[in-house]
Amino acid sequence: MTSVPMITMNNGVEIPQLGFGVFQVPPERTRETTLTAFEVGYRHIDTAQMYGNEKGVGEAVRASGLDRSEIFVTSKLNNGFHAHDDALRACDRSLEELGFAHLDLFLIHWPLPGVGDFVETWLAMEEIYRSGRARAIGVSNFNPHHLRRLHEKAEITPAANQIEIHPYLTQDDVRAFDTQHGIVTEAWSPIARGKVLDDPTIVRIAGAHGKTPAQVTVRWHLQRGDVVFPKSITPDRIRENFDLFDFELSPAEMTDITLLDRGERTGPNPDTFNYVP
Repeated sequence: MTSVPMITMNNGVEIPQLGFGVFQVPPERTRETTLTAFEVGYRHIDTAQMYGNEKGVGEAVRASGLDRSEIFVTSKLNNGFHAHDDALRACDRSLEELGFAHLDLFLIHWPLPGVGDFVETWLAMEEIYRSGRARAIGVSNFNPHHLRRLHEKAEITPAANQIEIHPYLTQDDVRAFDTQHGIVTEAWSPIARGKVLDDPTIVRIAGAHGKTPAQVTVRWHLQRGDVVFPKSITPDRIRENFDLFDFELSPAEMTDITLLDRGERTGPNPDTFNYVP
């Protein structure tokens, strides 16, 4: 079976660089879809309280026959639980839904700058980490100015920052800040919800390698050094998204894809997004 590269986070915990995302996977299909991902070779599952499918992920882990220690599971704190005590209770609910004694990585899903003080939320995350309920803690959708605020009061530096990244939104400034501070960058929406798959540059490079545009795009993410989560509920596509380790993009091809950046988001802007369910 293909060996997925591992990245060591700033607390020494290793994270598989290629993961499987279950965003928008219906709860009733999460178990079977995640089991397919395990059969293909994925060992890193990215879920969230907001997705409503943690239970299916946990069921798949138990049905897989794999030892819990072989699987890396990330979840994220929902937006309505940023208050300190709410965050602690929400983490416990995630563990109950998953049927786990601990998470491998637990993230604040959004900074919600207009809702409350995410620093207070982070202090609760530190408590979760110290209690052993999460092997590592981090953030999602945080920009450098959000991370600087954390640094002023936090004792623990986030292990990871999961942000929207794809060839039309390369996020070089956030990635550089993360690298400078020892924070692993993770990429969600890696193919821009399909928008980049018809791009002439990516189609040309895919043709040169005998690969699909999606494979070339995810390979670009991997060679940049980010953790990436392609998502699908189609078994053939799940397999395709894992078939990335028998080719390599040249430096020129990497540059050509990176130059496609146009600052185009497919999701909300973290500086203005304040949705609380």
